[in-house]
Amino acid sequence: MAHRLPRSVFPIAVALALGLAAPAAATPAPPSAAADHTLPSDTRFYVDPGSDAARQAVTDLKSHDVAGAAAMAKLASWPEATWFTDGTPSEVKSRVEKLMRDARRTGTVPTLVAYNIPLRDCSLYSAGGAQSDAEYQAWVKGFAQGIGTGKAVVVLEPDGLANLPSDCGPDSDPTGALTAGRIADLNIAIDALEAQPGTSVYLDAGNSHWKSVGDIAQRLLQAGVTRTQGFSLNVSNNLTTEQNSRYGTWVSDCLWFATEGPDWARGHADWCAGQYYSPTAPNDGQPGNAVDPDDTSTWHWTDQWFQQNVGTPPASQRTHFVVDTSRNGRGAWTPPKDKYTGDPQVWCNAPDRGIGARPTARTGVPLVDAYLWIKTVGQSDGQCNRGIPGGTVDPEYGVVDPAAGEWWPDQARSLVQNAAPALTFNRNLL
Repeated sequence: MAHRLPRSVFPIAVALALGLAAPAAATPAPPSAAADHTLPSDTRFYVDPGSDAARQAVTDLKSHDVAGAAAMAKLASWPEATWFTDGTPSEVKSRVEKLMRDARRTGTVPTLVAYNIPLRDCSLYSAGGAQSDAEYQAWVKGFAQGIGTGKAVVVLEPDGLANLPSDCGPDSDPTGALTAGRIADLNIAIDALEAQPGTSVYLDAGNSHWKSVGDIAQRLLQAGVTRTQGFSLNVSNNLTTEQNSRYGTWVSDCLWFATEGPDWARGHADWCAGQYYSPTAPNDGQPGNAVDPDDTSTWHWTDQWFQQNVGTPPASQRTHFVVDTSRNGRGAWTPPKDKYTGDPQVWCNAPDRGIGARPTARTGVPLVDAYLWIKTVGQSDGQCNRGIPGGTVDPEYGVVDPAAGEWWPDQARSLVQNAAPALTFNRNLL
């Protein structure tokens, strides 16, 4: 059976792919003098008409692959974050200014990712970043200047806190100077970004399968999260929205516990229960003391600890967060038992995953400001080998994966095909 695009979608899809169409709207009013960094629930996020998916739709149409073009047109109709990973201060300022102008013409709010921290990704798959702390600080100030007075959402340095230089190996930071530099860089970045009156900053905090609640809460406090709108979770990962929402709520409560809670708790984020351990759980002799990060049915023990020790903090003192839902519709990938003897790299180009909840600032979850597609749908995580010594081919795909950040059409199609809920065209563009 031939696949056809609906008549109402086809011309818009082609125009999107050619970079000609964008939703028309009045230019939003500039922020008031009293800066309010809260993200309104009616926020409309910017859709890039020249995205990877839009270009792929054109390619598919030229190849007479109408079904493929339809899938990519659907993907291209939804807002995704724009990543900034390099350049001089003046170069990044110019690129950010252009994005802000494009978004302003459509009356929408762009999501920007600042991803240029020194020693990025422990020099692994996504290696890169500024060459020094001073270079980074100048870069991020240029980035902030590019935003100006417009409204923007900024996700600050994915993995930058969950993967500190001290986490990169036993001899990676023997004096602690590199980690201290990282914390200073993030504090300076927050000050520069928060100086822009319309910017909502979310400092990245990894995901619910990484650092314990108390550990990441302590790191967030050191890096200056209390001067931001909040933190971000699940960037480039596929853990469920429900997992990250519960984990994020615990992190938020832990931040309050260690800063605004009872006197005996001040400065002790490390005392918070989490997804690995809760003092309220019975000691069954198993690792994690009966709390399992993969089994949310055990998480009631951690809920209980927070109910007993935190309660419900005042709404005005609670830290909010956003969740990346770009590929978590089917949750985490579990490799077949005994298939891999080494690290299966479950986070890296996980097969058979799907797009999750659509980008929106109406989440229905009190502390979750937005569901966002932060990781570009269809961009590779890197050249995964599933821990096979000397291996270059990814056995899950039978090919050498594209380098980190490169567009991978086959993966994009798979994520669209497996989307949960099923992906439809974004009618807000009509």
